[in-house]
Amino acid sequence: MQKLPAHAAYKESGLPWVGIIPAHWDTRRNRFLFREVDHRSVHGDETHLSMSQVHGLVPSKSLSRKSLQSENYAGGKLVETHDLVLNRLKAHLGVFARAKQSGIVSPDYTVLRPKPGTSVQYCELLFKTPGYVAEFRRRTKGIVEGFWRLYTDDFYSVSALLPPADEQETIVAYLRTQDAHIARFIKAKRDLIALLTEQKLRIIDQAVTRGIDASVTLKPSGIEWLGEIPEHWELRRLKFLASNVTSQISTKANDEVYLALEHIESWTGVARPLEGEVEFASTVKRFVIDDVLFGKLRPYLAKVTCASRAGVCVSELLVLRSRKELVLPTFLEQMLRCKRVIDLINSSTAGAKMPRADWAFIGNMRLPVPPIDEQEQILSFVAYETKDLDEAITRAKHEIDLIREYRDRLIADVVTGQVDVRDWRPSPDDDVNDEELAALGDDQDEMAGEENSDDEEE
Repeated sequence: MQKLPAHAAYKESGLPWVGIIPAHWDTRRNRFLFREVDHRSVHGDETHLSMSQVHGLVPSKSLSRKSLQSENYAGGKLVETHDLVLNRLKAHLGVFARAKQSGIVSPDYTVLRPKPGTSVQYCELLFKTPGYVAEFRRRTKGIVEGFWRLYTDDFYSVSALLPPADEQETIVAYLRTQDAHIARFIKAKRDLIALLTEQKLRIIDQAVTRGIDASVTLKPSGIEWLGEIPEHWELRRLKFLASNVTSQISTKANDEVYLALEHIESWTGVARPLEGEVEFASTVKRFVIDDVLFGKLRPYLAKVTCASRAGVCVSELLVLRSRKELVLPTFLEQMLRCKRVIDLINSSTAGAKMPRADWAFIGNMRLPVPPIDEQEQILSFVAYETKDLDEAITRAKHEIDLIREYRDRLIADVVTGQVDVRDWRPSPDDDVNDEELAALGDDQDEMAGEENSDDEEE
């Protein structure tokens, strides 16, 4: 990607969160660029749109995450193409987007219609820069962070940077083409990660269901998905290997972590729980070190982890406490993340939009159980055989993180005028494909716009 020059002359913007801007740019309060509209649906049969922090405003049915679904959206706010839609509760996180199609959104959203001459695509990019997100955060009101709101008058009072109209168009076109290059890079890295992960899963699957001794005598398991197992292994139902902790609580101790489904990576077991004070709307379950947590909502995502710290978690996670004289917690974790086990559990789910497995089925699964000393040997074997694969996966993920950081810096530099794109012209390689741009989204992208419904217990 070519190095961009700075503008020839700059001036003070008068905005503390921006600093200097090109001398020929202006600033103008948002009240002169947008007007709030509040037109309501009568029948609620328009396309329902939800906000994703990465993908923007998209049809609700295209989002895989759990959201509050309604059979009737009558009374929702109507949106037209190119409206700017703002989630008042999450504006301080940059959760707002241009509507790419007409439809209906939650009454809790703010719908802002651009006034003549306003480039919504440029404003969307500008308002997502760190400086503007911080300024919106400063202007939000509320006592508890989860309920902070950015009201329309406070949005109106923020000043936007305004390049000339033709320069705004060039900025949008330039950043779109750069996004296309970045998206292709990310897709290539994701394809590599998927290939490496598949190799790793095959190693684990073979080890935990067949063992690591190729000369061992096998016997029929009598289970279609499992096939033959070592002759000296036992078959036990999961409910006899681990207890399902179901007691509900409403508080979290200061030294405990908080874990929700979005904090667990699919297929890896890597968990990034929240620490410190956390607000949660419903009751939670307490877990201790070595408990195995299994995501029962959309089990095909294989969100399984072994707790390294004590904490609390949402009810969509099963808390399984292993009988350590029969099965090691880390072995149970690997077994439950085995692809054949995940496929089996997923085949039992009910619900089209939010398939959910239940303990009655999961607990009755029969699993192959080697002796404890052999479990330890298998775990050591898996760690050794997958070490290089893990390192390659980590490198690829790091490269994706770096290109994302570059993209964020590039957008901020361009939309605030720190670099000059007026002389840029697209080349034959600057092809933009909307389907390719989808790769800019995060594999772990979470719902950012709709309030989650209460978790259900087993």
